[in-house]
Amino acid sequence: MTQPNDESTTAGTEDLRERVEETRQELGKTIEALAGKADVKARAREKAAEVKGQAATGFGRLRAKAARTASRAQERIPAPVKEKAASAAGQVRATAAQATGVLQEKAPEPVRQKAQQGARAARDHRALLLTAAGVVVLVWLARRRSKG
Repeated sequence: MTQPNDESTTAGTEDLRERVEETRQELGKTIEALAGKADVKARAREKAAEVKGQAATGFGRLRAKAARTASRAQERIPAPVKEKAASAAGQVRATAAQATGVLQEKAPEPVRQKAQQGARAARDHRALLLTAAGVVVLVWLARRRSKG
């Protein structure tokens, strides 16, 4: 029987140590990946952030498209119609101011408070209300165009 020489034994031992270390690193990566998949809260947060980003992007596009469409619609309105609308808006404002004065004189205090809260909410969310009104006008114009 021959004795293995010391150089081949040392080389074999080093090779085994390297393979063991590689296996440990691979096992560590696998455990990290499994832990990441098991962390439902973190995955839910990531997904929520992704969906939020997509929604913000979509909303931005929709807002820009609505603004372009509203601008195009306004450009197509003839000048006499615009003048008539401005006149009607002035009359509506005057009538609303008059009605507000009468209402404030005759309405009970709780009703006045609720009306003030509603007006405050409308002022705070003016952009949203104007956007909604624009969408309503666009839908009305589209339906009118499709019928005629």
